[in-house]
Amino acid sequence: MLEFMRSKRVSVARKDPETFSIQAELDDSIYSLGLSLRVRIRDLKCLSIKGEWRRWTTPECPRALGFLDQAEGFILGPGIEDRIHKTLGRNACRHFANLLIECAQVAQATQKMVQWEQAKESAPDLTLKAFMAGNGSKRPGLTAGGDGVPDSREGSGERPGIQVVENQGQPVPVPEKPERNNDNKLGLTPGNGFMVDLHIHTFPASACASDSAGAMVAAARERGLDALCLTDHNHVWPQRAVDSLMDHLNFRIFRGNEIMTDQGDMLVFGFDQAIETVIKLKELADLVERAKGFMIAAHPFRGFLTFGTGQLGLTPQKAMEREMFNHVHAMETLNGKVTQKENLLAAQVAEGLGLPCTGGSDAHDVSSVGRYATRFNDALASEQALVEALRSGACAPVSFFT
Repeated sequence: MLEFMRSKRVSVARKDPETFSIQAELDDSIYSLGLSLRVRIRDLKCLSIKGEWRRWTTPECPRALGFLDQAEGFILGPGIEDRIHKTLGRNACRHFANLLIECAQVAQATQKMVQWEQAKESAPDLTLKAFMAGNGSKRPGLTAGGDGVPDSREGSGERPGIQVVENQGQPVPVPEKPERNNDNKLGLTPGNGFMVDLHIHTFPASACASDSAGAMVAAARERGLDALCLTDHNHVWPQRAVDSLMDHLNFRIFRGNEIMTDQGDMLVFGFDQAIETVIKLKELADLVERAKGFMIAAHPFRGFLTFGTGQLGLTPQKAMEREMFNHVHAMETLNGKVTQKENLLAAQVAEGLGLPCTGGSDAHDVSSVGRYATRFNDALASEQALVEALRSGACAPVSFFT
């Protein structure tokens, strides 16, 4: 097995009175890339953007650089996350998309600092805390500490349309759920059932994510999901931490893990062993089977169709021959960070192989939590129930909201 590491760095420098520059890097044992931006202070307009690939896995990765200029002119203010995911995450590269979201958040914070400095010219005693409080800068649901549990002053108590009830070990009902998306080009609609986002990443457990577990859970609850799974990269969540989150937010949370293998990323459930390295898929499959867990091929064709099947000669029949599908229990056929063509190919391959299908947002920030989900026939009260439902095939991927 190979040693695995991941780090992310974002820095900002003011170049002149009107603009500042942002440098961002994401580096792990497999990928290494960077972004350089010039941003106008007054409106956070992205004046220029340049990307760099230093280490990648396929020839398709560097081609994503050609999509970055689409982000020029973006206003990197609040709410930009979804546009970044749609423009870069689905059409080019989710790594660049997540890194650009980090840059946007740094840009917003830097703009606040500049505004504070300007405000102090007329109010020298104005503290940063007082200024930020007066400008409504707090983001609901973000953790105050490092354990993923929201600050007790935020995200608690009653919210519009959501009833806070005592958690007694059963799935918590969420009344007055938002209207679910029923206009799905893939022909799958939520309807009734128990809705679970099976693919969620949080910070700091996943360095490529941007928001805390508390923020992600709050978003899932407010959007009408019934549960979510924390599937951080090569990270096993302590049950005690998950129980604390459930108690605090009165929402059902399951533990999972996205494990990097020599044949791609795998979502595993009912498997608590910490795998902190890149592992051979066959070895992982044996471990999961011994634990009576469940393994799903995550976004199995991510990046394959970004530039068209003609260049790759990839057909559903050819794709079915991939050795990896001999070792998985199911396939993720609705993933929020790939193109619709890639999701369609995954669905065609799963159908041809007779594999069950699942859906998950692959959210790395609150903006896309619940975009895709998995519908179960019955409510799930435990992780064991989740694994049993997956093994029975009593589930289906759904487009939850647009």
